[in-house]
This record gives sequence, C-alpha cells and structure tokens, in this order.
Amino acid sequence: MNRDRAMVRVLLDRQGRTYAEEAGIRLADRPGPLYQLLVLTTLLSTRIRAGVAVAAARELFAAGCRTPQGTDALSWQDRVDALGRGHYRRYDERTATMLGNAARLCLERWNGDLRRLHREAGSDPNALRRELTRFPGIGPTGADIFLREAQAVWPDVRPYADRRAVNAAGRLGLPSTPDKLARLVGGTDFPRLASALVRVSLGQQSIGELTRAAAAR
Repeated sequence: MNRDRAMVRVLLDRQGRTYAEEAGIRLADRPGPLYQLLVLTTLLSTRIRAGVAVAAARELFAAGCRTPQGTDALSWQDRVDALGRGHYRRYDERTATMLGNAARLCLERWNGDLRRLHREAGSDPNALRRELTRFPGIGPTGADIFLREAQAVWPDVRPYADRRAVNAAGRLGLPSTPDKLARLVGGTDFPRLASALVRVSLGQQSIGELTRAAAAR
C-alpha cells in the first residue's frame, strides 16, 4: 500500500492536471463551465492529439463559445475559423457543425443547463452516459471523458475511471478498479488521478520513469 500511495503522489505531482484545467475551464456545478466541458469533450472525442483539442477549445471560448447561446450566435464559419486557429483542421468543418447542433440541443432539451441532465439521470452513471451520447460527436468514449472530468463537481459520480485510466493503473501495478483506486487519494484528488492515468495511457509519461520515481520516495 505504501508503494501504491507513493506512485499516486508521483502521478499527481507530475501529471495531475485535469483537461478542463488545461483548457482554462474553472469547473463548477454551473451552466457555463459544464457547457464548456461539453465543448472540450466534443473536441477530445475525435482522433486528434489532446493538446490540439485543448488549444482549439481555448480558441472557441475566446470566440464566444462559452455558453450554448454564444455558440449558437456564432456563424458556422466563425466556429471553423476558431478551430483553425487552434490547429484543429482535420475535422474543423464537421466539428463546427456538431458544435452548433449540440448547442441547440442543449438549449432546447435542457434550457442550456446541463445540471438538468444530471438531475434527470440521477446518480446513475449509465443513465448519464446515455444522456450525454445524445449530443452530436459524443459517443461512449466521449461520455466517459465528460464524466471523468465532471466528477470533480458531481461527487455522486465519483469515483469514475474510464477504460484508459483503469488500464494505465494496471500497467503501473496500481489497483485496477475505481473504488480501490479511490482509497489511495482524497475525494477531490480523484479526478486529477484519473486524468494523470489517462496521460500515462497516451504515452505522456514513461512507466519506468514513474516506477523509479515512486521507489525513490
């Protein structure tokens, strides 16, 4: 257990930044930040580097896509241009369309407030995943991304770790179930741990280097 806790501390110290934080989202259980997380999730759901998705999200937010109303008010070309400034060019036109459709769905179905989606689904992660996949461009993987980040402000979802995080935990010799992983950190640190594990799964940190660093603690 001491070895596991040492590994977790190394992960949090080196890679413990959520993607929402990286994109400049001050995540809170409020309509604006939750919608911004939805935009980021849409971008992260395509086969593109996470760093490019984060940069594109920042450009979209700067252009006005901080609320569904703001996104809907932008022209399709405005969204394409913002994605281009973030170097999100391979999927820019299709993604611009999806973002517009998703903003309108958010407004029409949940009055622009994803807390309503949360209340409707209750504390059932499977129900939440199903509701999230209503949005264009968000499939099961995207729903996992959203909930992995949203658990920071939706504690009833915690602990939530998707397949990538669980697989990385196993490769590091850590427990490979969310409940057992959660015993190694405080509740508010679990989203950071899940993000760190995903970064490991994406090759952003060497398994050997992490193992050596944990052993040295």
